[in-house]
Amino acid sequence: MYFDIVVIGAGPAGLAAAIKASQRASVLLIEREAKPGGILKQCIHDGFGVVRFGEKLSGPEYAQRFINQLKDTDVKTAFFSFVTQIKRLEQGFSLHYVCKEGVKHVNCGKIILATGCRERTANAISVFGDRCSGVFTAGAAQNLVNVLGVLPGRRVVILGSGDIGLIMARRLTLEGAKVLGVYEAKPVPSGLSRNIHQCLHDFDIPLYLSRTVTRVFGRDRLSEVEISEVDENMRPIAGTQQRVQCDTLVLAVGLIPENEVAASLSLPMDGRTKGAIVDQTCQTMADGVYACGNALHVNDLVDYVSESGETAGFFASQERKPRKLVPINVVGGFGYAVPQMLDLNCDAKNVIIYFRTAQPEENKRVTLTVGDKTVFSKKYARLLPPEMERIAADLSDAQGEITLKMED
Repeated sequence: MYFDIVVIGAGPAGLAAAIKASQRASVLLIEREAKPGGILKQCIHDGFGVVRFGEKLSGPEYAQRFINQLKDTDVKTAFFSFVTQIKRLEQGFSLHYVCKEGVKHVNCGKIILATGCRERTANAISVFGDRCSGVFTAGAAQNLVNVLGVLPGRRVVILGSGDIGLIMARRLTLEGAKVLGVYEAKPVPSGLSRNIHQCLHDFDIPLYLSRTVTRVFGRDRLSEVEISEVDENMRPIAGTQQRVQCDTLVLAVGLIPENEVAASLSLPMDGRTKGAIVDQTCQTMADGVYACGNALHVNDLVDYVSESGETAGFFASQERKPRKLVPINVVGGFGYAVPQMLDLNCDAKNVIIYFRTAQPEENKRVTLTVGDKTVFSKKYARLLPPEMERIAADLSDAQGEITLKMED
């Protein structure tokens, strides 16, 4: 069987990509879970869709908007299916996936990677100690509470002040648990400012900065955690250890783009985003392979996840000229910027660039220049690493070096 495009992943990026691509191409949408929607299925808090729909939706409500649109397309779906092998052919790709019926094979012209991201675990951050129950990633705890109706514990320590950690601090408190504190190894919080206020301050949940969990204790069930202060390099400081009695440790210590499929295709990756290097169309450095959403870089708003999915879906369904790529140079205190490349032989009238700072910055001007011409300039009173910024610029007449710069 042949499809013009295979989309891997049916979260918000994959749904948006499949819907947009189906307007011009035949599409197969493959998802490893039994239902589409991705992580949104368990995000029952509101705040989704403010940019796209102009209203606050819960995660399931936001996902359902796209699921409803998907039903009105000719997109073929394969749920509870796992891609096991992708091979490049002389023209297009050969793809194998495993489903309930067994192993299936399709050929396709292009591939869109919308595989989302995954959480770091205790092993990934070197938390030592007993191998006891009661240690959860924030996503696992969220699934227990919101989907299965199970309270993971009564006395909870949360490590990491990212948005999902903050949201779970509030959620567990509302369900009757005592959140003893949110601990963050960095000197500044990792989550959005509004979540710091709405999830911690409003519920009198303490936030401890420059501290981390270094050891867990418990014969069968977790009984204590060891908390240590950390230095400027986030290394534990000897002699600062304190023990906190608890029965649950929730790890909200960061997300990493899920890119095993990208690795199998030997795609050039960006060490800062942990995702593939792409041009303004979301096409990777391999012709015919696109990446979008949190598989490309971890977004702070689902609206931008869907936006990049639509970008990938639109351009993947178009006939493309051979690419003429030039780099988008990044100068100053940026953590990263996406896209990393510009295709001069493709539409560049409305190029969207997402960026984050490496450290908190104040009173900085961000400019985008092409040669000696400034095409974007904005003064930011404050820039924070957790809060992604988005700019749009016309680069259709790009002549000369392209530079994104941050300066006083």
